[in-house]
Amino acid sequence: MAAPQKRAYPFCLAGAAASMAATVTHPLDLTKVRMQTNKSARPNMLRTMVETVKTDGVRGLYVGLSASIFRQMTYSVTRFGGYEYLKGLAATPGQPLTATQMILCASGAGALGGLAGNPADIILVRMTSDAVRPPSERLGYRNALDGLVKMVRDEGVGSLFRGLGPNTVRAVLMNASQLASYDWFKAALLRSNVFDEGLPLHFSASFLAGTLATTVCSPADVIKSRVMAESKKGGNILTMLRTSLASEGPGFLFRGWTPAWIRLCPNSILLFVFLEQLRAGIDTLRGTNKLV
Repeated sequence: MAAPQKRAYPFCLAGAAASMAATVTHPLDLTKVRMQTNKSARPNMLRTMVETVKTDGVRGLYVGLSASIFRQMTYSVTRFGGYEYLKGLAATPGQPLTATQMILCASGAGALGGLAGNPADIILVRMTSDAVRPPSERLGYRNALDGLVKMVRDEGVGSLFRGLGPNTVRAVLMNASQLASYDWFKAALLRSNVFDEGLPLHFSASFLAGTLATTVCSPADVIKSRVMAESKKGGNILTMLRTSLASEGPGFLFRGWTPAWIRLCPNSILLFVFLEQLRAGIDTLRGTNKLV
Protein backbone atom coordinates (compact mmCIF):
# COMPACT_ATOMS: atom_id res chain seq x y z
CA MET A 1 0.00 0.00 0.00
CA ALA A 2 1.46 3.36 -0.98
CA ALA A 3 2.22 5.83 1.75
CA PRO A 4 -0.14 8.81 1.86
CA GLN A 5 1.15 11.85 0.07
CA LYS A 6 2.52 14.46 2.41
CA ARG A 7 0.48 17.63 2.35
CA ALA A 8 2.22 20.85 1.49
CA TYR A 9 2.74 23.45 4.19
CA PRO A 10 1.56 27.07 3.78
CA PHE A 11 4.13 28.91 1.67
CA CYS A 12 4.26 31.81 4.11
CA LEU A 13 5.88 29.65 6.84
CA ALA A 14 9.32 30.13 5.30
CA GLY A 15 8.91 33.89 5.32
CA ALA A 16 7.75 33.84 8.94
CA ALA A 17 10.65 31.62 10.03
CA ALA A 18 13.18 33.72 8.08
CA SER A 19 11.79 36.92 9.59
CA MET A 20 12.12 35.50 13.09
CA ALA A 21 15.72 34.51 12.41
CA ALA A 22 16.50 37.88 10.80
CA THR A 23 15.21 39.69 13.88
CA VAL A 24 17.86 37.93 15.97
CA THR A 25 20.76 38.41 13.55
CA HIS A 26 19.90 41.88 12.16
CA PRO A 27 22.70 43.72 14.06
CA LEU A 28 25.26 41.54 12.25
CA ASP A 29 23.61 42.18 8.89
CA LEU A 30 23.71 45.93 9.54
CA THR A 31 27.38 45.72 10.53
CA LYS A 32 28.23 43.69 7.43
CA VAL A 33 26.60 46.22 5.07
CA ARG A 34 28.31 49.18 6.77
CA MET A 35 31.68 47.48 6.44
CA GLN A 36 31.03 46.67 2.79
CA THR A 37 29.91 50.19 1.84
CA ASN A 38 32.50 52.13 3.88
CA LYS A 39 35.14 53.11 1.32
CA SER A 40 37.01 55.62 3.48
CA ALA A 41 38.47 53.23 6.05
CA ARG A 42 39.23 49.60 6.80
CA PRO A 43 36.85 48.97 9.68
CA ASN A 44 36.63 45.75 11.64
CA MET A 45 33.42 44.23 12.88
CA LEU A 46 33.73 45.08 16.57
CA ARG A 47 34.76 48.70 15.94
CA THR A 48 31.85 49.18 13.54
CA MET A 49 29.35 47.83 16.09
CA VAL A 50 30.82 49.94 18.90
CA GLU A 51 30.66 53.10 16.77
CA THR A 52 27.04 52.33 15.91
CA VAL A 53 26.09 52.00 19.58
CA LYS A 54 28.05 55.14 20.52
CA THR A 55 26.32 57.19 17.84
CA ASP A 56 22.76 55.84 17.90
CA GLY A 57 22.50 53.66 20.99
CA VAL A 58 21.55 50.00 21.03
CA ARG A 59 18.51 50.80 18.89
CA GLY A 60 20.94 51.82 16.16
CA LEU A 61 21.81 48.16 15.65
CA TYR A 62 18.23 47.57 14.51
CA VAL A 63 18.01 50.36 11.93
CA GLY A 64 16.43 48.87 8.82
CA LEU A 65 14.73 45.95 10.60
CA SER A 66 11.45 46.66 8.78
CA ALA A 67 13.30 46.36 5.46
CA SER A 68 14.90 43.11 6.62
CA ILE A 69 11.49 41.62 7.41
CA PHE A 70 10.15 42.96 4.09
CA ARG A 71 13.03 41.20 2.35
CA GLN A 72 12.39 37.87 4.07
CA MET A 73 8.69 37.99 3.23
CA THR A 74 9.55 38.41 -0.45
CA TYR A 75 12.94 36.75 -1.02
CA SER A 76 12.64 33.82 1.40
CA VAL A 77 9.00 33.05 0.64
CA THR A 78 9.82 32.91 -3.08
CA ARG A 79 13.03 30.88 -2.82
CA PHE A 80 11.59 28.27 -0.45
CA GLY A 81 8.32 28.01 -2.34
CA GLY A 82 10.13 27.90 -5.68
CA TYR A 83 12.54 25.24 -4.46
CA GLU A 84 9.76 22.92 -3.32
CA TYR A 85 7.81 23.51 -6.53
CA LEU A 86 10.82 22.86 -8.79
CA LYS A 87 11.76 19.75 -6.83
CA GLY A 88 8.23 18.48 -7.39
CA LEU A 89 8.58 19.04 -11.14
CA ALA A 90 11.98 17.32 -11.28
CA ALA A 91 11.06 14.38 -9.07
CA THR A 92 10.65 10.87 -10.44
CA PRO A 93 8.28 8.65 -8.42
CA GLY A 94 10.21 6.28 -6.19
CA GLN A 95 13.61 7.91 -6.85
CA PRO A 96 15.43 10.59 -4.86
CA LEU A 97 16.68 13.70 -6.59
CA THR A 98 20.31 13.69 -7.65
CA ALA A 99 22.75 16.31 -6.36
CA THR A 100 22.76 17.96 -9.78
CA GLN A 101 18.97 18.18 -9.83
CA MET A 102 18.94 19.69 -6.35
CA ILE A 103 21.56 22.29 -7.32
CA LEU A 104 19.60 23.23 -10.43
CA CYS A 105 16.33 23.48 -8.48
CA ALA A 106 18.02 25.55 -5.78
CA SER A 107 19.65 27.82 -8.37
CA GLY A 108 16.38 28.43 -10.18
CA ALA A 109 14.58 29.16 -6.92
CA GLY A 110 17.41 31.48 -5.88
CA ALA A 111 17.09 33.46 -9.10
CA LEU A 112 13.34 33.87 -8.55
CA GLY A 113 13.96 34.91 -4.95
CA GLY A 114 16.58 37.46 -5.99
CA LEU A 115 14.13 39.03 -8.43
CA ALA A 116 11.25 39.10 -5.95
CA GLY A 117 13.35 40.48 -3.11
CA ASN A 118 15.38 43.07 -5.04
CA PRO A 119 13.36 46.17 -4.03
CA ALA A 120 13.43 45.18 -0.36
CA ASP A 121 17.16 44.43 -0.62
CA ILE A 122 17.89 47.93 -1.96
CA ILE A 123 15.92 49.54 0.85
CA LEU A 124 17.67 47.33 3.42
CA VAL A 125 21.13 48.24 2.12
CA ARG A 126 20.30 51.94 2.01
CA MET A 127 18.76 52.04 5.48
CA THR A 128 21.61 50.12 7.12
CA SER A 129 24.36 52.05 5.30
CA ASP A 130 22.82 55.53 5.67
CA ALA A 131 24.85 56.33 8.79
CA VAL A 132 28.19 56.00 6.96
CA ARG A 133 27.16 58.55 4.32
CA PRO A 134 28.03 62.25 4.61
CA PRO A 135 25.12 64.03 6.32
CA SER A 136 24.20 65.89 3.13
CA GLU A 137 23.79 62.60 1.22
CA ARG A 138 21.70 60.68 3.74
CA LEU A 139 18.36 59.40 2.53
CA GLY A 140 16.56 59.24 5.87
CA TYR A 141 14.10 56.44 5.13
CA ARG A 142 11.87 56.02 8.21
CA ASN A 143 10.87 52.45 7.39
CA ALA A 144 10.61 50.05 4.47
CA LEU A 145 7.34 51.48 3.13
CA ASP A 146 8.67 55.04 3.34
CA GLY A 147 11.79 53.95 1.45
CA LEU A 148 9.74 52.23 -1.24
CA VAL A 149 7.56 55.30 -1.80
CA LYS A 150 10.54 57.69 -1.90
CA MET A 151 12.51 55.50 -4.31
CA VAL A 152 9.65 55.32 -6.82
CA ARG A 153 8.83 59.04 -6.41
CA ASP A 154 12.40 60.37 -6.63
CA GLU A 155 14.16 57.84 -8.87
CA GLY A 156 11.41 56.12 -10.83
CA VAL A 157 10.19 52.53 -10.91
CA GLY A 158 13.44 51.43 -12.56
CA SER A 159 15.31 52.14 -9.33
CA LEU A 160 13.63 49.10 -7.78
CA PHE A 161 15.75 46.91 -10.04
CA ARG A 162 19.11 48.57 -9.40
CA GLY A 163 21.76 45.94 -8.72
CA LEU A 164 19.47 43.17 -9.94
CA GLY A 165 22.34 41.41 -11.74
CA PRO A 166 24.73 40.97 -8.78
CA ASN A 167 21.80 40.41 -6.43
CA THR A 168 20.47 37.57 -8.57
CA VAL A 169 23.95 36.05 -8.93
CA ARG A 170 24.37 36.24 -5.17
CA ALA A 171 20.93 34.67 -4.60
CA VAL A 172 21.72 31.81 -7.00
CA LEU A 173 25.10 31.18 -5.37
CA MET A 174 23.63 31.34 -1.87
CA ASN A 175 20.74 29.02 -2.56
CA ALA A 176 22.83 26.49 -4.48
CA SER A 177 25.87 26.44 -2.19
CA GLN A 178 23.89 26.51 1.04
CA LEU A 179 21.34 23.82 0.21
CA ALA A 180 23.55 21.46 -1.80
CA SER A 181 26.52 21.69 0.58
CA TYR A 182 24.26 21.20 3.60
CA ASP A 183 22.97 17.92 2.17
CA TRP A 184 26.52 16.82 1.25
CA PHE A 185 28.00 17.68 4.64
CA LYS A 186 25.11 16.03 6.44
CA ALA A 187 25.54 12.79 4.48
CA ALA A 188 29.32 12.83 4.99
CA LEU A 189 28.98 13.36 8.75
CA LEU A 190 26.48 10.51 8.98
CA ARG A 191 28.86 8.22 7.09
CA SER A 192 31.62 9.10 9.56
CA ASN A 193 29.62 7.39 12.34
CA VAL A 194 30.45 10.32 14.63
CA PHE A 195 26.96 11.80 14.40
CA ASP A 196 23.47 10.40 14.51
CA GLU A 197 20.38 12.15 13.17
CA GLY A 198 19.55 15.06 15.45
CA LEU A 199 20.39 18.61 16.48
CA PRO A 200 24.22 18.15 16.75
CA LEU A 201 24.28 16.83 13.18
CA HIS A 202 22.08 19.64 11.89
CA PHE A 203 24.15 22.24 13.72
CA SER A 204 27.46 20.92 12.35
CA ALA A 205 26.22 20.58 8.77
CA SER A 206 24.69 24.08 8.91
CA PHE A 207 27.96 25.49 10.28
CA LEU A 208 30.02 24.00 7.44
CA ALA A 209 27.47 24.91 4.77
CA GLY A 210 27.22 28.45 6.11
CA THR A 211 31.00 28.87 5.97
CA LEU A 212 31.15 27.69 2.37
CA ALA A 213 28.15 29.77 1.30
CA THR A 214 29.55 32.92 2.93
CA THR A 215 32.86 32.56 1.11
CA VAL A 216 31.29 31.75 -2.27
CA CYS A 217 28.81 34.63 -2.04
CA SER A 218 31.08 37.32 -0.58
CA PRO A 219 32.26 38.98 -3.84
CA ALA A 220 28.72 39.17 -5.26
CA ASP A 221 27.43 40.36 -1.89
CA VAL A 222 29.94 43.23 -1.67
CA ILE A 223 29.28 44.32 -5.26
CA LYS A 224 25.53 44.13 -4.68
CA SER A 225 25.75 46.24 -1.51
CA ARG A 226 27.86 48.95 -3.13
CA VAL A 227 25.72 49.22 -6.26
CA MET A 228 22.49 49.28 -4.27
CA ALA A 229 23.85 51.85 -1.81
CA GLU A 230 24.14 54.37 -4.65
CA SER A 231 21.20 56.72 -5.02
CA LYS A 232 21.37 59.00 -8.06
CA LYS A 233 24.86 58.18 -9.27
CA GLY A 234 24.08 55.51 -11.83
CA GLY A 235 25.43 52.52 -9.95
CA ASN A 236 27.55 51.27 -12.88
CA ILE A 237 29.03 47.92 -11.85
CA LEU A 238 32.15 48.00 -14.05
CA THR A 239 33.05 51.54 -12.99
CA MET A 240 32.57 50.65 -9.33
CA LEU A 241 34.73 47.53 -9.74
CA ARG A 242 37.58 49.41 -11.43
CA THR A 243 37.53 52.20 -8.87
CA SER A 244 37.37 49.86 -5.88
CA LEU A 245 40.07 47.53 -7.19
CA ALA A 246 42.37 50.47 -7.90
CA SER A 247 41.89 52.12 -4.50
CA GLU A 248 41.40 49.10 -2.21
CA GLY A 249 42.77 46.05 -3.98
CA PRO A 250 41.00 42.71 -4.52
CA GLY A 251 40.60 42.23 -0.78
CA PHE A 252 37.59 44.57 -0.84
CA LEU A 253 35.56 41.71 -2.35
CA PHE A 254 35.71 39.94 1.02
CA ARG A 255 35.11 42.97 3.20
CA GLY A 256 32.44 42.17 5.77
CA TRP A 257 33.14 38.41 5.54
CA THR A 258 33.37 37.96 9.33
CA PRO A 259 29.99 39.48 10.26
CA ALA A 260 28.46 37.81 7.20
CA TRP A 261 29.76 34.44 8.42
CA ILE A 262 28.76 35.05 12.02
CA ARG A 263 25.31 36.09 10.82
CA LEU A 264 24.75 33.34 8.26
CA CYS A 265 25.58 30.34 10.44
CA PRO A 266 23.21 31.11 13.34
CA ASN A 267 20.70 32.58 10.90
CA SER A 268 20.57 29.30 8.99
CA ILE A 269 20.23 27.27 12.17
CA LEU A 270 17.53 29.53 13.60
CA LEU A 271 15.67 29.65 10.30
CA PHE A 272 15.38 25.88 10.02
CA VAL A 273 14.64 25.37 13.72
CA PHE A 274 11.86 27.96 13.57
CA LEU A 275 10.57 26.51 10.30
CA GLU A 276 10.43 22.97 11.72
CA GLN A 277 8.60 24.22 14.80
CA LEU A 278 6.07 26.10 12.68
CA ARG A 279 5.56 22.98 10.57
CA ALA A 280 5.09 20.93 13.74
CA GLY A 281 2.43 23.41 14.82
CA ILE A 282 0.66 23.02 11.48
CA ASP A 283 0.78 19.23 11.88
CA THR A 284 -0.70 19.54 15.38
CA LEU A 285 -3.56 21.69 14.10
CA ARG A 286 -4.17 19.27 11.24
CA GLY A 287 -4.24 16.38 13.73
CA THR A 288 -6.96 18.11 15.74
CA ASN A 289 -8.86 18.93 12.53
CA LYS A 290 -8.47 22.65 13.17
CA LEU A 291 -6.50 23.09 9.95
CA VAL A 292 -6.69 21.19 6.68
